[in-house]
Amino acid sequence: MTPPVPARRGRGTPTALRARVRYVERLTPHMIRVVFDGEGLSGFDAGEYSDHYVKLLFPAPGAVYPEPFDLRRVREELPREQWPRMRTYTVRRWDAEARELTVDFVVHGDDGLAGPWAARAKAGDELYFVGPGGGYVPDPAADWHLLAGDESALPAIAAALERLPAHAEAYVFVEVAGPDEELKLACPENAVIRWLHRGDGQVGEELVAAVRALEFPSGRPQVFAHGEAVFVKQLRGLLRNERNVPREDLSISGYWRAGQDEDGWQESKRQWNRQVETEQEGPVTESP
Repeated sequence: MTPPVPARRGRGTPTALRARVRYVERLTPHMIRVVFDGEGLSGFDAGEYSDHYVKLLFPAPGAVYPEPFDLRRVREELPREQWPRMRTYTVRRWDAEARELTVDFVVHGDDGLAGPWAARAKAGDELYFVGPGGGYVPDPAADWHLLAGDESALPAIAAALERLPAHAEAYVFVEVAGPDEELKLACPENAVIRWLHRGDGQVGEELVAAVRALEFPSGRPQVFAHGEAVFVKQLRGLLRNERNVPREDLSISGYWRAGQDEDGWQESKRQWNRQVETEQEGPVTESP
């Protein structure tokens, strides 16, 4: 599945759109929902995929950008250290009629860039972004579905569940810190949802064990498994080499890697994927 290419202009630079915060809602102790609106979203569209994502642009400290904001000019005229820093987030929901874009943020105190921004966000705040990208949507022809991930994949999993056919058979494994991080998910009647609580354990340990223990139903599965890179690598080996899930029925990739911010992960991700390809059969799914 090939992700769509964001709208571009001049020298391959994506066009930045401006979004205005309409309201902020805390869903769990560590999950904050920000709903954007504004005239700047008139050029935005999403809906083909359930894992659509956008790249949010956070100004570099002290940088002064041209008005109106033009990402191409920023990259041409300013040193790289003054370019906005990008952070990738799933489109939890896009309401084209109301022109509202919903993004859910995982927040861990003052750690990171986007999380602290979301924790401080208030109505009227503005943020630029580019996108969308994406590449996965539930296939109604699949005999059954497996969706697995950590908090970072929860918005995409929730969006996918809302796109499943009413009769779909689905098995959903979501690993979160604890029971207070669970969310009510809309899903088909035949979906089985299992929340896994890691506590002080390693990210993904419970998740990999749960998927390994699943007795796969008969028929062709379609799998969506995303999250922290180390456990995603383990899941990929399990699904491809032990359960023989065909590559075309498998959307799996690391959204992040423990110990690295997104800048560091993106720099090392290509090498990481090559290593996974060497150790495991077949190419790695591209993801944000």
